[in-house]
Amino acid sequence: MLVGGASSRMGRDKAYLPAQDEPLAARVARTVCAAAGSVTLVGDSERYSALGYPVVPDRYPGEGPLGGILTALHHAAADRLLVVACDMPNLTVEFLKELLAAAERHPPGILIPETEGGKLEPLCAVYHRDACGALEQAYSRGVRKVTAAFAGLRVTAYPVKEVACFQNLNTPEDWARYAAG
Repeated sequence: MLVGGASSRMGRDKAYLPAQDEPLAARVARTVCAAAGSVTLVGDSERYSALGYPVVPDRYPGEGPLGGILTALHHAAADRLLVVACDMPNLTVEFLKELLAAAERHPPGILIPETEGGKLEPLCAVYHRDACGALEQAYSRGVRKVTAAFAGLRVTAYPVKEVACFQNLNTPEDWARYAAG
């Protein structure tokens, strides 16, 4: 499941930024699909259907990534769901397959990459459908920060050394560095 879209800091929809010869979200979706076998986008179907993947309307438009994750969990048919932000162009099929395989070896909950500095990456993680209720409760209490909604859930950190794959493109400066290659 791919979550993403407009960014107030970027000034335009990140999903359609050019990443090599295709829109950024299409590049990331292709990577996710190769690793997981399928991909569905969360967002406005009018806006994103041109990317060539199924689109599920965001249940909580404009409410940030937690709303997108909840939408994905409500829609998912599988027990485990790989959730990836649309603005991570350096993700690899190999890393995502490794993450999915690790999730299968761990109990239900959330398997989340953790960098050597202790930073968690909730927008490239595997969520078990059982997490939906607790995340929904946190959301209804006004929690919008994804990791703050993890209270009471089984969260397993997945140590990663290479953080380049998590490079988000949130600002024009981030985009300029990525585009410069």
